Amino acid sequence: MRFLGSCSFVLLLLAPALVSADVYKVEPIKDAPPAGVAPEIASGLNGQGYRVTDDQGKPFAEIWLRKAIPAKAKPAGANGAIQFPFLAEGELLGVLHLVGEAHDYRDQTIDKGVYTMRYGLQPVNGDHLGVSPFRDYTLLLPAAKDKAVASLPRKQLEAQSSEAAGTSHPAVFFMLSAPANAPASMIHDEAKNTWRVALPLSLTAPGESQPIPHPVSFILSGVSEGA
Repeated sequence: MRFLGSCSFVLLLLAPALVSADVYKVEPIKDAPPAGVAPEIASGLNGQGYRVTDDQGKPFAEIWLRKAIPAKAKPAGANGAIQFPFLAEGELLGVLHLVGEAHDYRDQTIDKGVYTMRYGLQPVNGDHLGVSPFRDYTLLLPAAKDKAVASLPRKQLEAQSSEAAGTSHPAVFFMLSAPANAPASMIHDEAKNTWRVALPLSLTAPGESQPIPHPVSFILSGVSEGA
């Protein structure tokens, strides 16, 4: 799996250039997930979704997160270059509807349509040595071919995500931590010209009787400096 080069999806405390702005916006929606999402996956999504609009006020993307995402442990910070060590690679996070054509963090063209969002890790090999401070990504898979909630093995995850990009490389959104208790919001990195959406994952962790909210963020607009 050949993930992109130098990364910009950096913790807020480490990146003072990140500022809020009012160009891209996010708002909650009550719309049902779009047709084409497999029933098993659709039934596991939150009833509330989120719509991201662009600087013209036009819908850019819609996201529905999973009601309960299994966590291997209660979140307790990063483990080296992995920000979300409590997530299993290939775990389903939610569903994305791209209203129009978009580009992933590697600047690959992603056609409008419906995609599942699954957690993945940038491989540790010579192709990626020193190119990213973090290894966490969200991979997009065509929803029409991703029909089960169960996590996917890496080979299948990469192959199906490559179909979303129409290339030999998976379709990837860089994934970063967000401040604790952060509301749904957009964050603009003016220096790198990226926009990310901060949204709350709902985690089920061993020993916890109630789901744990854990905000994360995804770069929806902007590409790697190494793309």
